[in-house]
Amino acid sequence: MGAAPQAPGDFSHPRIVLLGPPASGKGTVATELSGVLGVPHISTGQMFRQAMGRGGLVGESARKFIDKGQLVPDEIAVEVVGMWLDEHGREKGFILDGFPRTVPQAVAFDRLLEQRGLRITLAILLELSEPEIIERILGRLSCEKCGTQYHVTRVPPKRQGICDVCGGKLVRRADDTEATVRERLQVYNQLTVGVIDYYERQGILRRVSGSGLKDRAFAAIMQLVKP
Repeated sequence: MGAAPQAPGDFSHPRIVLLGPPASGKGTVATELSGVLGVPHISTGQMFRQAMGRGGLVGESARKFIDKGQLVPDEIAVEVVGMWLDEHGREKGFILDGFPRTVPQAVAFDRLLEQRGLRITLAILLELSEPEIIERILGRLSCEKCGTQYHVTRVPPKRQGICDVCGGKLVRRADDTEATVRERLQVYNQLTVGVIDYYERQGILRRVSGSGLKDRAFAAIMQLVKP
């Protein structure tokens, strides 16, 4: 993959959307990028938890779907994001992970930003092949005691099945099965391909390989956001 051109926009107040399939490393990259740029990393999961914690009609509406393990409908997700923007949107910027998931969400998000005199600086797509996605997810382990994350080949513990940090037992998530992973990928492809096209047409999408070591993806992204 050749070097991507410098991304458009003012990176003194970056407003970045991170896209990518499950296990592409969005959360890890967003956390590191947040530290370098000095802007908050926020996921829709965090926004939903905040909204539910405050109560009210929007938060309780989101809870009904989340408690059932269902995707929150577009109109509720957009309301929750709008509430977050009202509180934090004019700060230094943000790195948004997990939203928008659909084209209607992307269109509504642009409208929310425009109403507040804001716009997306950059949309970054972390690309990863399906075999590598499956390998990453099926190899995931976490400590049932302290939550530390491992991988059977990429980040193995010093002692098999035992957490390096607290000595707790390492377990796999019950839904980390190949059938479940393929189902999640099918949903991602159905919903998100249109979002990728949407930002590509705007000229603000940049593609970065999420394959291999996470440091490579992060270094490639830093080339996009450096002054």
